[in-house]
Amino acid sequence: MHLGVVVPRVEDHSTIDLAVEAEEHGYDSVWLNELWGASSVVELTDIATRTEDIELGTAILNVFSRSPAVLAMTAATLDRVSDGRAVLGLGTSTARSIENMHSMAFERPVRRAHETIDIVKQLMTGDERVSYDGEVVSVNGVPPLDRDVPVYHAALGPANRRVVARLADGWLPHMIPFSELDAAFEYIAETAREEDRDPTEITVAPYVPAVVHEDADRATEELRKHIAYYVGSGEGYRRAVAETYPDRAERIADAWQAGDRGEATELVTDEMAADLGIAGTPEQAREKRDSVADRDVLDRLLLTVPQQVDGDLARKTIRELGQR
Repeated sequence: MHLGVVVPRVEDHSTIDLAVEAEEHGYDSVWLNELWGASSVVELTDIATRTEDIELGTAILNVFSRSPAVLAMTAATLDRVSDGRAVLGLGTSTARSIENMHSMAFERPVRRAHETIDIVKQLMTGDERVSYDGEVVSVNGVPPLDRDVPVYHAALGPANRRVVARLADGWLPHMIPFSELDAAFEYIAETAREEDRDPTEITVAPYVPAVVHEDADRATEELRKHIAYYVGSGEGYRRAVAETYPDRAERIADAWQAGDRGEATELVTDEMAADLGIAGTPEQAREKRDSVADRDVLDRLLLTVPQQVDGDLARKTIRELGQR
């Protein structure tokens, strides 16, 4: 089993320490998100100096706030300091975060993702200076970096999944129900074949929210909160869940946006929770982890500990779902 973990930032435990412990518990990759409050790249560099073999992934860096050249330099540098363990996870993020935090218009996000990934890959592995005159981003005569760092893309909708099919080394879906993953990837596979790419060379690495507690109901409640937050605050996530649960997704989003977080959480059914994540006692959670990992479409499983849980619960979840 190829098992990774997206480590949360919790107030009472060090993100760095949790990541180091993940290697001790048998995870083969550790990933850090980046929205506000900390640079995932700086933290991953610190983690690189304290670990030996675990892969280090960004999950995710947005394609707006750093230029393609900065993203390429960032990935290449992290790869050098970690002796070749870096994975660059990119995504479009959301209009709210890009416009409110970065003072940039959230315009043509899918096109920006396409051009950014294309440029980044050329800058890292090209044989000559790179010139690229895109519709939204460009470079002119930039020398390559000679670092072959895998680039994964966090794509949800069909247009963004075509970017994965054409350019990315891996796919980072989140909030796509397990029951829909095969069909969602088949769309990527069909597009890849049209572009003369072998779809088996695209790594499928879904984020899977996971909570472990001796009280299974408490674990499930934390998972429901995670699902409600994403469905309620991100239109792309709402659409992804609505492919399978249209009525519930709409009601959850309406309640969340009306400020009723409790109702939004209660609207997440047991069926939805089971189709979108892992929750339960240690034994129940490990059994579910194994059953999800056995799906043929998946290449690696990235367990995502919800941000709202306390540090002790985060540490317990990482420990109990590890492979040693």
